[in-house]
Amino acid sequence: MNPPTQAPRMAVPTYGAQVIDEATTRFVLWAPTAAGVAVEIEGQPSMTMQAGDDGHFMIEAPVGHGARYRYRVFFEGDDNGTLVPDPASRAQAGDIDAPSLVIDPQRYAWRHSDWQGRPWHETVLYELHVGALGGFDGVRRYLPYLASLGITAIELMPVAVFPGARNWGYDGVLPYAVEASYGSPDDMKALIDEAHGLGLMVFLDVVYNHFGPDGNYLPHYAGSFFRDDLITPWGPSIDFREAAVRRFFIDNARMWLEEYRLDGLRFDAVHAISEKDFLVEMAREIRDTIDPTRHVHLVLENEGNTASLLGPRGFNAQWNDDWHNVMHVLLTDEREGYYRDFVDDATQKLARCLGEGFIYQGQRSRHGHTRGEPSAHLPPTAFVAFLQNHDQTGNRAFGERLTSLADHQALSAATVLLLLSPMVPLLFMGEEWGSTRPFLFFTDHRDALAEAVRQGRRAEFADFSAFHDEAVRETIPDPNAPQTFTDAIPDVDARETPPHAAWLAHYRALLALRRDEIVPRLEGAVALGAEVLGEKAVVARWRLNDASHLVIALNLGDTPVATSGFGVGHCLYETRQNAAVDAESGWLPARTAVAWHRSNPGDEEVSV
Repeated sequence: MNPPTQAPRMAVPTYGAQVIDEATTRFVLWAPTAAGVAVEIEGQPSMTMQAGDDGHFMIEAPVGHGARYRYRVFFEGDDNGTLVPDPASRAQAGDIDAPSLVIDPQRYAWRHSDWQGRPWHETVLYELHVGALGGFDGVRRYLPYLASLGITAIELMPVAVFPGARNWGYDGVLPYAVEASYGSPDDMKALIDEAHGLGLMVFLDVVYNHFGPDGNYLPHYAGSFFRDDLITPWGPSIDFREAAVRRFFIDNARMWLEEYRLDGLRFDAVHAISEKDFLVEMAREIRDTIDPTRHVHLVLENEGNTASLLGPRGFNAQWNDDWHNVMHVLLTDEREGYYRDFVDDATQKLARCLGEGFIYQGQRSRHGHTRGEPSAHLPPTAFVAFLQNHDQTGNRAFGERLTSLADHQALSAATVLLLLSPMVPLLFMGEEWGSTRPFLFFTDHRDALAEAVRQGRRAEFADFSAFHDEAVRETIPDPNAPQTFTDAIPDVDARETPPHAAWLAHYRALLALRRDEIVPRLEGAVALGAEVLGEKAVVARWRLNDASHLVIALNLGDTPVATSGFGVGHCLYETRQNAAVDAESGWLPARTAVAWHRSNPGDEEVSV
């Protein structure tokens, strides 16, 4: 173990409380709508901040780490002003309306300061909710289990300060500040440090497309932070045409990567960001400024399937919702909501996904708009595949997991495709032991907002056939009820008990195979296409970097399907005994998956 060392000082951020030395802090606020700003530090007289160019206010004050402060923002004709937290606060002394805290990012002594990360192709992501696992300390205690399972990276759902103590994290309003109910900034760093010591990367989900509905004071003193001509599902669009707005978020991304030494960021719903060149600018600056010896990974969630954003100088990969959605349709036969776009020719759509990455590459969806760009030129590792995540589980009315929705043999087969294909796999906490504990949408809003969220949540499902009856909609769990959060906490203690132990053994075996047989051959792998074998059945193959082939045959249907034989190869895994022999003889059994590795494919390789 390396002795504690102090990391070199990072670039000074543009906004917030910037510690200059032990006794001096610079405060910077962008408030173009304000007539004046003062900083009010507990134990000190109010100090008027100096107005600069383009709505910036700044002052240096004789305080250091731990000082509590707020800004008092004045407007024309208002001599009293309004107290607000720092929008670039690094921590809060409580909830969203509490004083902000001055944080010296250099105080934490990293134990694993020589950690440089891991190459992207080694990534196996595990998405988790920090609060549901007991805060940063709870997640830290969970890490040895994940490392032994075969996970190589954890992905934290957003940790920025949100209203109350229970929230998914997408209602954050102070994107620089660590949620106080999870722990302190140093507690989060200790979690990351511990993960690095175990060989685990840490990713963070960040939200740059909107602010939460409670505690966002920016419209009052920085009106040009938002557009009045473009509305998103969460309210007025953030105006990325403004240089100060771009700087605010780029600095935020750099803070997480530099000060917290995170290995990667997942950018939530970037299709809601109107200025796509902002994404290009942000990725380019990160690539230009972060230590080039570090492995730093940038991942998008993007309904637009913008393949041109993916590449060495941009983003490593995108969450492949197309992969999830078509697999969900094939596993559950559900047809409503966003699954409507994947019902027709679902098996053919899966084959396209396995061979080319995205399903929608410019086609028109049932929702009436075209989306996507050609993606067949991208490597398989440019796509993050998943059967479950927080969205597609938690956005269901009752938060059901696939173990409650799908045939277990078919789900076991689908897991082979997830964990052995060259796409980067993502698991959602509890998935690996077949948890049936729901993951529900939960919040901790106040008064009228709590009621609005409760009613809005139930209204979301009015168009679904199962919820046409208002009385049925009333049974949807109240997001604000403490029990809704409690019910979403994973049943960790059940993982070694029947029937969960069998699921866990299945995942362990597949992850060990991925580590030993797939990952060493994965960098530079190429998709060779996929063929439809029958209803809900496909075979796909990839050329690995040693010229060998990986072949996966999958049948999610209820009847066997004919094959043309897959030639001689080493069977890596089969979900039914003798399934590989049957498939090579001409029949792939129902609800089965088989994976082969062929070191010398030759001309006899099955054509797909």
